[in-house]
Amino acid sequence: MLEKAQIMDGVGINRALTRIAHEIIERNKGVQEVVLVGIQRRGVPLAFRLAEKINEYEGVEIPVGILDITLYRDDLSTLAEHPVINSTYIPFDINGKIVVMVDDVLYTGRTARAAMDALIDLGRPASIQLAVLIDRGHRELPIRADYVGKNLPTSRNEIVNVQVMEVDKTNKVTIAEITL
Repeated sequence: MLEKAQIMDGVGINRALTRIAHEIIERNKGVQEVVLVGIQRRGVPLAFRLAEKINEYEGVEIPVGILDITLYRDDLSTLAEHPVINSTYIPFDINGKIVVMVDDVLYTGRTARAAMDALIDLGRPASIQLAVLIDRGHRELPIRADYVGKNLPTSRNEIVNVQVMEVDKTNKVTIAEITL
């Protein structure tokens, strides 16, 4: 894989998350019924960062949950012989809540679909919204993000790599070419 360009640095990621936090507040006319659910792996730290920003602006602590969608994926058998299953931790009731799913990259839409299936198994939210740092296009399912940090048109032979301090010890978004 050959890295082509850095798309965002830590400052750019922070700026995008700030905008998304304001959009969540504005669209939902406050955050009284809003909960955030980060999709494992990199959606989780992004969800916690959004909660901090919302608290900073609204003075309200937003509940944050962690969602593992591994067993809900439609490509589970092609992932690995023994896929890694992370934990789901949602210590609050999602019934009647506005659930904002948070992920790093929206690509085919299959991760978001799996996440919705997992959430619906846990309860009946009033609505489910999707916040992503990067929307790279190439949807295979009729799914769109409600909140997007950056739209990044890509080709199918490119990889968007989001790195966050909490997982990767750096904050940046890069695009790389798949080399065969």
